[in-house]
Amino acid sequence: MNMSKVVLGASLLALPLSFLSGLGAAALATTIELAVSPLLRPSSGGQSAGCPQTLIAYETLQPYAPGGYSTQGMIQLSAIATNISATQRNDFSATWTGTLKPEYRNCKASAGIFKIDGEDFDGHSYLRLQMLDGQVTAILDMTGMRDANNYTTVIIDQTMRSGNPRWTWGGTD
Repeated sequence: MNMSKVVLGASLLALPLSFLSGLGAAALATTIELAVSPLLRPSSGGQSAGCPQTLIAYETLQPYAPGGYSTQGMIQLSAIATNISATQRNDFSATWTGTLKPEYRNCKASAGIFKIDGEDFDGHSYLRLQMLDGQVTAILDMTGMRDANNYTTVIIDQTMRSGNPRWTWGGTD
């Protein structure tokens, strides 16, 4: 294998990240729409009462750092829940749990990414929700997600701000 092609290929992978970081991270926020799918229960006709149709999350690529990249995100979970708190975090995943607001307390459903910036998304939904028994669980899961060097992307930070889950995940370039 020609090493100059390998080096050139790696340089081209790094170019978009360094170029984009110079444009300002705030301008690069992406809107993520999560579609809510009711739990199928044959005895109830597959309907789940009082579920939201979609939820919105945002992610922003952070300024490029040599050797790696990171993405900050948040989901507007406070739109449907209260008493939200971080309940679990390891290198692969982060989880938040909250109490569904009264209008959603009977919802039995899950949600996953279906659009990013208005474009259909058919990849692995690394952000998912479960709504069951009056509770909502948001799961950010990097399991199976790979960066340019075939390493699993990692959860760097998990926080709460303004009643909404926030995170940072990243990888190598």
